[in-house]
Amino acid sequence: MSEKIEKIKCLIMGSGPAGYTAAIYAARADMKPIMYTGLQMGGQLTTTTEVDNFPGYANGTDGTAMMEDLKNQAERFGTEVRFGMVTDVRLSDKVGGIHKITVDGSKQIEAQTVIISTGATAKYLGIESEQRLIGGGVSACATCDGFFYKSQDVVVVGAGDTAAEEATYLSNICNKVTMLVRKDYMRASKAMQHRVNKTENIEVLYNTELDEVLGETVVEGVRVVNNITGNKHKISITGLFIAIGHKPNTDLFKGVLEMDETGYLITQGKSTKTNMPGVFAAGDVQDKEYRQAVTAAGTGCMAALDAERYLGTLE
Repeated sequence: MSEKIEKIKCLIMGSGPAGYTAAIYAARADMKPIMYTGLQMGGQLTTTTEVDNFPGYANGTDGTAMMEDLKNQAERFGTEVRFGMVTDVRLSDKVGGIHKITVDGSKQIEAQTVIISTGATAKYLGIESEQRLIGGGVSACATCDGFFYKSQDVVVVGAGDTAAEEATYLSNICNKVTMLVRKDYMRASKAMQHRVNKTENIEVLYNTELDEVLGETVVEGVRVVNNITGNKHKISITGLFIAIGHKPNTDLFKGVLEMDETGYLITQGKSTKTNMPGVFAAGDVQDKEYRQAVTAAGTGCMAALDAERYLGTLE
């Protein structure tokens, strides 16, 4: 452990839209925030090649460039952005208590407030060709990337409500949507199944799994396999959407902060307050409904305002 303990007003964990927006507001409130980016600087959005739905970018942008813009804006107001990973937390349950944070296993920080914006990680199948083509036609967010496949054929992998929602959303944009369902039934709610079944341009292939994504630099098709017969066939598509869920990055807070059964942090009412005073959660780490850059940014703003008001009550 390092000998010197750094004492600060505000620590921000995570560098996606929520974290950077929180940093902008916290810095402007003279909270002198320190941000630790985590291993993926810029968060999930850096895996998205094109961003067309974030306000202010009239001609669109790409995820990496947008995160760099947000970083520069946060730094302009005095945020100190550091590359590093929080490896241990000891959060105080007392109002006005000090939260003790360890970074990279050695750096010690004591913070009056902590904003958690560590995000969530999309689950993928782990196939080499799938991983290679993320950003080249493979996506985990239809509302983010569906527009780019207007009037084209796409495939959705998954059988739950998320997959059904992605498929019905894409059906309004794309020519044809094919759903790959591993079992002989869908796990989605009956209401969502009815929506899928009533949509003419959605085809559901049961007992079917993804075997290979075809294409060198962009998706040109998929090879699927029937897990009962073993028969394989190809489907020509330009977009592949993996909808098998997300995992919130909250392992560090298990047993410390309140979370739901899937690990999303629970916040109080319409605020970003967690069950620990002075600890706030923003972005996909507490939002399993919308998962959009703009909504994450909104909760980042809320978290900074909540933190500022919390510090005000201590004065």
